[in-house]
Amino acid sequence: MMRRGEFFPLERISQDERYLIAEQACKSFDPVDGDESANFLLTLKGAWQRHVLDGGGRVPFRQILSTFCAATMDKGKQEQFEFSAVELMELEISSEGELMLHYDAIAGTFASARQSALKNTQLYLSMANDLDVYVATSMRNRQQFRDMAKTCDQIFEHPAVRHLHLRYFEPTLSAAAGHEDKGLIECLMVKCSKALIYMAGDKDSYGKDAEAAMALSLGRPVIFLCDELRRRQFFSDIHPLSRLIDFQSGVAVGAMATSSPDEAAQLLGRIFENKMQYNLEHPKPGYFRLKERRTGSVVRLQTNDRLLRETFWNCYHMPK
Repeated sequence: MMRRGEFFPLERISQDERYLIAEQACKSFDPVDGDESANFLLTLKGAWQRHVLDGGGRVPFRQILSTFCAATMDKGKQEQFEFSAVELMELEISSEGELMLHYDAIAGTFASARQSALKNTQLYLSMANDLDVYVATSMRNRQQFRDMAKTCDQIFEHPAVRHLHLRYFEPTLSAAAGHEDKGLIECLMVKCSKALIYMAGDKDSYGKDAEAAMALSLGRPVIFLCDELRRRQFFSDIHPLSRLIDFQSGVAVGAMATSSPDEAAQLLGRIFENKMQYNLEHPKPGYFRLKERRTGSVVRLQTNDRLLRETFWNCYHMPK
């Protein structure tokens, strides 16, 4: 790994602009199949025209957008447009021309960022078989995109792993032609990766949970990075499905939970340099837990419930 050197140079996208490659922004600036209800430009023009009919005048952009959206569309579409227009929200607008000027600037930034993200996806696909780590995350606002980019830098530039030149799938740098292709790409990246980092946020999502479940079911090391001690305990000690079954071997595989990006980097270093350390617990006859020493997370498990054990292996080894 050390001798293979750096992987293909990815297209650079400013951390402040990465939110524009999100599905919400793509639906707004580049609606699929001419869906006018999802067209951000038409929405902006409609909002301004309604404002003019109501008397016009200089007004905060946030006010005209929220008023128009609340009257004409469901909450989901309103949130989509507000996400896409975050750079405009604090501006005051005095004319439609001024509004279109600001729109053109953001649309141009979106087009550039999206093209770079599409090129990055091609690079990721070209090196899929060489991928080391998949980063599972869900980002719902611009700041979360910034935070995710910084956390990835903090982990993969860490001295514990920098020398390994890890190839990792960076979700804030990749885009697809549509959400269906995006789902296929991400499933493939999870399948090809040798380990997965789950970025736990204030709210979790089905997609992120599914990716972690896929990796555990493939028997891959999974690291849950949580920003609160309570959530770390939830994933490590409470939630029963933080341990799943390797579908190939039938072995119970558990995730490692940490609240430190530095510790996540050190765990990756130990995984890829074969330096993991464990404690074997034997709390009662026939019952075993294998715990990763640094985080205390249960990564392998054997039950002493005879009926469960026999039923499990009978079903698992059932002839096809």
